[in-house]
Amino acid sequence: MIRPVRTTPIDLSARIKETACRQMAEQGASALSLRAIARELGITAPAIYNYFPNRDALVTALIVDAFTSFGESLQVSIESLGSTDFGGRLSALGMAYRQWSIDHPEQYQLIFGTPIPGYHAPAEVTQPAATRGLGALISVLTAALAHGKLRLGRSGQLTPQLKKLLKSWKSDRGEIDSRVLYLSIVISSRVHGLVSLEIGGQYPPFVIGAGELYQCEIQNLINEYIGD
Repeated sequence: MIRPVRTTPIDLSARIKETACRQMAEQGASALSLRAIARELGITAPAIYNYFPNRDALVTALIVDAFTSFGESLQVSIESLGSTDFGGRLSALGMAYRQWSIDHPEQYQLIFGTPIPGYHAPAEVTQPAATRGLGALISVLTAALAHGKLRLGRSGQLTPQLKKLLKSWKSDRGEIDSRVLYLSIVISSRVHGLVSLEIGGQYPPFVIGAGELYQCEIQNLINEYIGD
């Protein structure tokens, strides 16, 4: 017989999420089960449904939490740096990206890894949190552009189709220079690739210093896109 656990609503919601994260770490996100979480917490299934009516609702909440944590860590990394220290700010963002991912591998896989079969994130709920991380990078590149320190000549020419796509993306993100948005996506993709290889243990055996390799790429990005 399941005995109800006395806890406050806030505590129970947090414990449900913590248990869900542990389940995903042990069995993968696709194996997430509200009933299994309820059993582990010693509560009834209807009790958990008061907070999360189904698995997808819980997954969505976990995604929002992950993106919020990720975005906050990036923002914090540049707060103490000078507003015109563009190279330093870009470096700090890059290193914070990797550190957060290493510290939160389950959350990283949830938001950047393989999609969960049958789950479709509600954009109106997840996108506001998802844009925070990219927003930090966009702000640095936008400021560099305003000060004439962004090397746009190093990037490829935007095709008419790409310009149209970027214009569509900008409509949801305010007035952002299309070239800045393009570079933000490209830079994010480059660091994401290296971090994904490291988190997934997919580097070749001879790569024993993933951190050194990553830091070298961050410096390459600075040299490529930030002017003196």
